[in-house]
Formats: sequence, C-alpha cells, structure tokens
Amino acid sequence: MSVDELRAQAGAGLPPGLQPTLPSRAVAWYLVGVLMLCYTLAYADRQILAFLVAPMKHDLHISDSQVGVLQGFTFALVYTVVGLPMGVLADRFSRRNIIALGVLLWSVMTSLSSIARSFASLAAARMGVGIGEATVSPCAFSMISDAVPKERLSTALSIYTMGIQLGSGLALVIGGVVSQAVSQWHAIHLPLAGDIAPWRVTFLIVGTPGLLVTLVVLSVREPTRRTLLLDAAGRPVTLGLAGAWQQIRARWRSVLGLGLMMGFQATCNYTLLAWGPSFFERVHHWPKDRIGLVLGGTSLGCGCLGLLAGGWLADRWQRRGTIDASLRVGLLNLAGVLLTLAPATLVSSAGLTVALLVPAVFCVGLPIGCGYAALQLIFPNQVRGLASALVILAVALIGLSVGAGLPGWLNDHWFHDELRVGTSMALTVAGAAVLGMLTVLLTLAPYRADYRAVHAR
Repeated sequence: MSVDELRAQAGAGLPPGLQPTLPSRAVAWYLVGVLMLCYTLAYADRQILAFLVAPMKHDLHISDSQVGVLQGFTFALVYTVVGLPMGVLADRFSRRNIIALGVLLWSVMTSLSSIARSFASLAAARMGVGIGEATVSPCAFSMISDAVPKERLSTALSIYTMGIQLGSGLALVIGGVVSQAVSQWHAIHLPLAGDIAPWRVTFLIVGTPGLLVTLVVLSVREPTRRTLLLDAAGRPVTLGLAGAWQQIRARWRSVLGLGLMMGFQATCNYTLLAWGPSFFERVHHWPKDRIGLVLGGTSLGCGCLGLLAGGWLADRWQRRGTIDASLRVGLLNLAGVLLTLAPATLVSSAGLTVALLVPAVFCVGLPIGCGYAALQLIFPNQVRGLASALVILAVALIGLSVGAGLPGWLNDHWFHDELRVGTSMALTVAGAAVLGMLTVLLTLAPYRADYRAVHAR
C-alpha cells in the first residue's frame, strides 16, 4: 500500500456508522482533569531542584554547570530515550495503566533524592524521575484525542498542559516557602537514612503525594481508540515499527518543524524555571519565599491564562478554516518572548523585571497545548503515541538541555561569574526565540499540505 493511500485512509478513519462514539462530556473532562493533575505533579517534582541550588552546591560540592546537567541533560537523556518506547507502548496497550506505573515510579524516585550523597547518586535519582515522567504525555495526548472532538482538541490539550504552569508554579511557591522554613531547622534523623540536611526534606514533601495520585489515575476510564488507519477492506491496521515509521516519514517536515518549534519554546520556559530563582537570589538578594511567591504566582496566573488563550485562539482559527492555526499561535509566542523575556533579566530594576515577566510568562504558555494538538490532527491513532514521543524528545533534548544547561555553562565558562546569570539567561532566550520563529515560517507550507492530505474526503 502506498504512502498516499495510507495517508488518505488515516484521515477517513472508520465509516460514520462504525466510528466509536465519544465519551460523555463529563467523562471526557474528568479524564482531562486527572491527566492534568498527573502533569502538574510531574512538573512539581521536576522543578523543585531549582530552589535547592545553593544548599545542593554546598553539600554536594558541585558547580553551576553540574547543576545545569542535573536539571537538564541528566533528566532529558533518560526522558527522551525512554519516551520513544513509551510512545510505541501507548499505541498498543492500556495507556491508563502505563501512566499509573509512571506516576508511582517518579514519585518514589523524587523521595529517594532526599538521601543522595553525591552528584552521581542524585543524577541517578533524577534519571529515575525521568523514566517515570516519560510515560505520561505520549499516553495522555493519545487518550485526550480519543475523548474530545477535534474542534476542541487544542483547548483540551491546553488544559492538560496547564500542568506545566501549575506544577512549576506550585513548586516555586511551595519550594520557596519550604526552603526558607527548613533552612532554619537542624539536621533531621530518618530511619535507615540517618541524619539528613533540612533542605533534603523538600524532596520528600514533593514526592509523597504521587502515591495518592496513582490511585486517582486508576479511576479513569480508558477511551475507545478513534480515527484508526484502515486497510483496503476497511479494517483497522495493526502497524509495526516499520509501518509507523513510514507514516512519520510521510510527514517528516511537519514533525521536525513542530518538534523544533516546541523545543525552542521549551528552551525559553526552562531557562526561566531553572535559573529564575538563582537570578533573583544572586542579583537582587531576594529571600527564597519572596522569589517563590513572585515566580510561582506569575506562572500560576499568567502562564495558565496564556495556555487557555492559546488553545482558545487556535480552536477559533481552526473552525474558521485556518488549518495552520497552532503554528501561527507559536509564532506569536516566540515573538512575544523575544520582546519581553529576553530583556527581563537585563534590566537593573527587580520591579521592571517582574513587570516584563507578566507578559513574558503569558506568551510562553500560548502554544503548548495547541502545538501538540496540531500533531494529533495529522496522524492516525496507531501512530499518535510514537509521533508525540518524537516531539517530546525534541522538547526535552532542546528545551531541557539548552534551557537548563546553557545558562550555567555560560556562567562558568564564558563569563566566569555566577552574577552574570541574567545575561546568560537573556542570550539563551533570545537565541531560542529567533531560531523558533525561523522554524515556524519554514514549517507552515508543509504542515498545510499534510493536513489537507489527511483530512481530504
């Protein structure tokens, strides 16, 4: 069967009379809500490290570059390597059960980070967190695409990906308050682990709720798979890896463009999340609780509004016939970030920095949900998990490695001054925003062609 035939049949799916019905609105939005809760927890576990930089450097005797590796490359390496097979599993097995196991694993590994005694042992624990978190998004994107109509998909995925802003915001608020509070404590004795420094308790506080969330995930009903790829006789096709890769190759320019767009967007986001607390602490000498409240409140408020606005705008444009709506929202995001977030850490006034962060964090959130929705709309069900994993790979490799790693490297090896962290952040954000805008402009035409080929009747 030719690639063109496969693409046409992927868009047609099952005949209308045989197409599985969507779950009720209540069931669908409950699913979205639970998955958002999982994503929130994942980002809280991931982000908490940013508030522990100073005591972690002191106790483990590590540099800014190594902190960047812990927040970025170490996590991203495992997250991406495991993400691809998780995408394949999501296309074949119970997505709900895969997520439940993942939540349990990363929560345990976050708690075990509290007893790490060296850079290597903490890196190993962060790798375990990465393995667990790699299960979530490929499964979640596929499940949500089966639970809501495509006219609402950008909004639904924007609500799911609000977990990024909610988790990051809560980690910043809770991390700031807890870090400031436990800094006054004496060493704490734990059974088996012995005496541990107070800052390590933060890992236990953030990791423990995952045990309860695992049970909540098991209450979700697995949605029936829809928009399946059919053979010549109208039967759903079981694709092997070769067949799935053929589907991805047929749309490689769209996949590459969306992956790079989301990767450069994530670079801007992770730069702020990973180094924002250190910037305010080093440059403006703010206490941790104030940093957490300001950055966390901005993320919770402006970031979530940006996500909802981006999903609403993409769905609105999509209904009006703008089939590349999600990419256009991404272009708005990157231009806005270049004009607001890049200069935010260069100005001398902390008040002006915060004023610029309000629109900056709003812009950062705009394309996250609709960018992943754009990917779902050009693939059949049997390939969505793997295609999502490929884009997540780009997000992790580019966003986490560069966003979390490059500022620390610039501090140590270019400026040789940790007080230049603001300049390092600005250079990272500006470079990512410009490259992202160029990527979007080059991807618009191939994406429109892929969308029309898939949805032709």
